[in-house]
Amino acid sequence: MIATRRGASVLGALLMVAGGCSSGGSKPSAGGAGQRSANACVSAVTKDALPAWARTGFRGDGSGVPHVFSEHGDLVAILFDYPLMASADPNVANKILWASRLPQQPMQPLTIKAVPGGGKLPVEREVPGGPGPSMVNLPKAGCWHLRMNWSGHTDAMALEFG
Repeated sequence: MIATRRGASVLGALLMVAGGCSSGGSKPSAGGAGQRSANACVSAVTKDALPAWARTGFRGDGSGVPHVFSEHGDLVAILFDYPLMASADPNVANKILWASRLPQQPMQPLTIKAVPGGGKLPVEREVPGGPGPSMVNLPKAGCWHLRMNWSGHTDAMALEFG
């Protein structure tokens, strides 16, 4: 079993982001699309109610659980380990649940291309079966831009790993 940085039980994590650190991240608007955060790198992390399409398995409306919307608002990363921590240890990862607002093709993976600030040494991760529980381990601290692809859809977000 993979351990999280807090030693909690494993579920899963994946992070997807695209764009530069200077572009900021996203915060849901009334229409569900992202808005830029005041922070130079991080997509806005909120603990507001989860959207109805991302609440499966949660009690109530999911308020209090940290989550980040993708730039287009089509994917939400529900962060069970927050703040996110970077580690070169393959047995340490952040638990993230990915929820898609868009229809999915059965058994199509969610692929993530994570690029650190500066654009060097991109890392690729895959969540078998598409958006869902995952573990994400990125090797170094800093601003990471994730580009996510699943079932013919593409979206992005920026996340800070400490």
